Amino acid sequence: MNKRLSFSLAALIVVFSIALSACGPAATPTEAPTAVPPTAVPPTSVPPTVAPTAAPTTAPAKPTPIPPVCNALPNAMSPKAGSLGASDNPIVIVFVPSVDVSKITTGGQAMADCLGKMTGLTFKILVGTSENAAIEAMGGGKAQIGFLNTFSVLLAHEKYNVDVELVAQRKYGYQNPVGTYHTFDFDPDKDLVGQLEPFYKPEFFTRADTGIKTLADIKGHSFCFTSAGSTSGGVIPRAMFQGMGINPDTDMKSTFAGGHPQSATAVYQGTCDAGVAFMDILTDPPTNLVGKFPDLLQKVQVFAVGPRIPNDGVQFVQNFDPNMKALFLDAVTAMEADPGGNAVVYSIYAYNGFEKAGYDKYYAPFEDLLKKAGVDVSKLVKQ
Repeated sequence: MNKRLSFSLAALIVVFSIALSACGPAATPTEAPTAVPPTAVPPTSVPPTVAPTAAPTTAPAKPTPIPPVCNALPNAMSPKAGSLGASDNPIVIVFVPSVDVSKITTGGQAMADCLGKMTGLTFKILVGTSENAAIEAMGGGKAQIGFLNTFSVLLAHEKYNVDVELVAQRKYGYQNPVGTYHTFDFDPDKDLVGQLEPFYKPEFFTRADTGIKTLADIKGHSFCFTSAGSTSGGVIPRAMFQGMGINPDTDMKSTFAGGHPQSATAVYQGTCDAGVAFMDILTDPPTNLVGKFPDLLQKVQVFAVGPRIPNDGVQFVQNFDPNMKALFLDAVTAMEADPGGNAVVYSIYAYNGFEKAGYDKYYAPFEDLLKKAGVDVSKLVKQ
């Protein structure tokens, strides 16, 4: 690895923290975008010498469901038969399959049903078979509204000029027990514990019996990424390893587990010695891996985190009816303000809220940082 690239990767550790913290408060695919090459960028914000922190020990409690309030809004519509939003021509909301598809489907349908009652519009949900499939659903006219992951937002904006309207906010840290937030001692952002933030991070985990204590120790071991199109489970971790001089394709036995829960499960079951997913997959209440594996937190421990990544959110296709868009956003805002509605939305991707923000506030600076380090989104969509 040449010295100039090594320097630029190291410099981005500081740039990522400063630039993103300054941004604000805390279908069947057609031609799919090409996955990021393994030499692409940003580095880790975690020194490779940090030791693992003891794993949390309390399993998430199962919350009591609260029914959402889905009363019709004053500006609710009554679309004519055949027009978009009518029962015979529903508005399609597409989701990426980053967590358990059955949970996305259940939560997404509950949200769509409530939004329908509030807006007078008819919604249909679609869970893409991959991140690229979700992008192409929007680009190919099969979906009008998206809940795309961060890297998919960059690609969809470049390729199809999708509009970003909402950026998700989540309380920072891991929950143990549910509702009580903690951060890892080695996390540079540990003082943000429990605060609503517009970013998240990758976390790296391993079983206690592997001897892995740093990112450098993964060399020669088996390792689970989530998917090639995942920002925190594929794009950024692969770039981090490259920044350390570790080739994820030749210096480790790497595989794509197929999702964030699958990566953590593979490490727990011994299929992979270590893995990566969004923070914190191990105690994420909607995913509830501890409910499936009660001793998960004793066997699997987090030993490093990566740099800040802008959160996912809500996007619309170009030329979507502005009145329908405003109505949809009003309805989502009302659901978030209602405890029952908030619980429905939270059950999909663990959203604690949304910030009204366009592409330029968080995603454009992130795209610029990627480009400086060698990942040019405009070139990727042309391949």
